[in-house]
Amino acid sequence: MATVKSKKTTEEKVTKPVKTAAKSVKKVETVKAEVAVEKAATAKKSVSLDVYGTDGKVSGKVSVPAEMFGDKVNKTLLAQAVRVYLANQRQGNASTKTRGEVDGSTAKIYRQKGTGRARHGSKRAPIFVKGGIVFGPKPRDFGLNLPTKMKRKALFSALSAKVADKTVIVVDGFDKMEAKTKQFVGVLHKLGIPEKKKSVLLITAGKAENITRAGNNVQGIAFAGATRLNAYEVLKSKKLLIMKEALEEMQKTFLGK
Repeated sequence: MATVKSKKTTEEKVTKPVKTAAKSVKKVETVKAEVAVEKAATAKKSVSLDVYGTDGKVSGKVSVPAEMFGDKVNKTLLAQAVRVYLANQRQGNASTKTRGEVDGSTAKIYRQKGTGRARHGSKRAPIFVKGGIVFGPKPRDFGLNLPTKMKRKALFSALSAKVADKTVIVVDGFDKMEAKTKQFVGVLHKLGIPEKKKSVLLITAGKAENITRAGNNVQGIAFAGATRLNAYEVLKSKKLLIMKEALEEMQKTFLGK
């Protein structure tokens, strides 16, 4: 009887890891299949956005890739992208002088003993007025790096968040407008953007000199080229105005389409 039990235990020891390995392989295969299905589904899907004219009325619809405007919002990646962007904006040129850099004599200011006062050497010491600064800032580089794929993914998350919040307005006809501030402000009013306390990012196609010249003096309006977008600028604004012509440039730049 002992030999039969020992045979069973050895067979179980051999078969158990084989079964667990087979199960793990099946799980990996199913996960890969699900990911592939999700990628194929997102690649085929497209998001439709209303296109407004300069008169403030809907003039049609445009389909944009879901990969860019309908992606899942990754808040962790967005926070990382914002931190990297703000760190790269720091100049890092603040500088203070140490006791070896300030002006002043290096001679001992009074004798070591017999005065009843504390022991001191140079008047450049940090304890004195006009002395050196201890552990003060020195010029340094605060720059951080973020891979290009992560930057684009963060941008797509920011755009998708704006679409989900219904704060994206696609406008057709901006390229035909004159460089007049009054006309530009009138179009904003027709689009439902308030005159005061507005925070709008206008994504332009090409140079768009007329639009930028008309809106430079308008408070709360920022401009960004379609090829130079970043997640921070998109998240910072409350409203996102996109020229219809800029959508094609965005797809060519960030999706290669």
